[in-house]
Amino acid sequence: MAFDYSPQDLQFADDVRAFIQANLDAGVRKKILSGMLPTRSEREKWQKSLYARGWAAPSWPVEFGGTGWTVVQRHIFDEVLTEEGAPGFPVFGMSMLAPVLMRFGTERQKREILPAILTMDDFWCQGFSEPGAGSDLAGVRSTARLEDGFWIINGQKIWTTLAHEANKIFVLVRTSVAEKKQLGLSILLLAMDTPGITVRPIITIDNHHEVNEVFFDDVRVPAENIIGEEGLGWTYAKFLLGHERTSIARIGQSRRELKRLIATASTIPWRDGMVSQAPWFKRRHAQIEIRHRILEATTLRLLAMVAEGGKPGSEANLLKIHGSEVQQDLAELWMDVVGEYGFAYGQDAIADIGEMVPWEANYVAGSYFNSRKLSIYGGSNEIQRNIIAKSALGL
Repeated sequence: MAFDYSPQDLQFADDVRAFIQANLDAGVRKKILSGMLPTRSEREKWQKSLYARGWAAPSWPVEFGGTGWTVVQRHIFDEVLTEEGAPGFPVFGMSMLAPVLMRFGTERQKREILPAILTMDDFWCQGFSEPGAGSDLAGVRSTARLEDGFWIINGQKIWTTLAHEANKIFVLVRTSVAEKKQLGLSILLLAMDTPGITVRPIITIDNHHEVNEVFFDDVRVPAENIIGEEGLGWTYAKFLLGHERTSIARIGQSRRELKRLIATASTIPWRDGMVSQAPWFKRRHAQIEIRHRILEATTLRLLAMVAEGGKPGSEANLLKIHGSEVQQDLAELWMDVVGEYGFAYGQDAIADIGEMVPWEANYVAGSYFNSRKLSIYGGSNEIQRNIIAKSALGL
């Protein structure tokens, strides 16, 4: 697929960029470009700005509040937002839960839940992974039994992203015993302040608090807070994860970092010139950019398919694999480019010595550490290859 945008597409990109520059807080922008996480209030303020402009959910159908944009416009919009350092969309609610509700939810669930996702009045997290059941979701052991009109949940979830900031969670639990472990699972919706829920932080190697453990002790959830039919959670989870794996590709973020990498490498000495002129840098940068362009073309094809009513299949698994690997390769090249300057990460005394250290050095090491998870969460890349071999190749 060629990337020759029409004059209308280029004007659209300029309009989006102008809106971001006029409405995005400069402090939030710098925080995101420095590899730091925006707070919930910062995310919510930005999401409400998009909502007021009518841009809150570009990927949604118009009937639910979507924009009606073409696939190319949606791609441009995502890329410009990323390049400008805007907070990402509330992915768990908007890109994962919402498509499932639109397809399988009740009219009441659509009416009550979707509008609050648009404005981020409700901020959702995802309770899927468990100790001993990460990529193997069929191994989920958390249970829910139906009693007097309520589901009673017991169990533990782990690596629950932003559970400490979310006010709602959707959880995959075992609601019945079946011979095949993929059967008997259901997805339940509940508020994070429901009695019996405990959230404990997990501080990751980059010293950020992004993920958590979540414990459920006799948590009572109204019976109607189930998505679709009882026992079909595996079907709904596969549909949901197709959308998650698509979002993990992060096309716009990788394009931004490819551009920034060139600029930074042009400021760091190497032999008689700059790092940007080094053969090893040129070779590795070109290899990553080639993979990125292939990834972008595949993404556009997948978006076009979904826009026509299709659903993510093995293409989503491919995006997850290659998108995560591109990001990891970029993080490794960043580390090699900043070299010893990477010691500035987390060291205020070094970070304050100004022009001697590229400002990116303050976050490169943290981003590198954090990137190691990309090939694991959302289903490890090994699992993704097995899925592709079975579903697409018949092996």
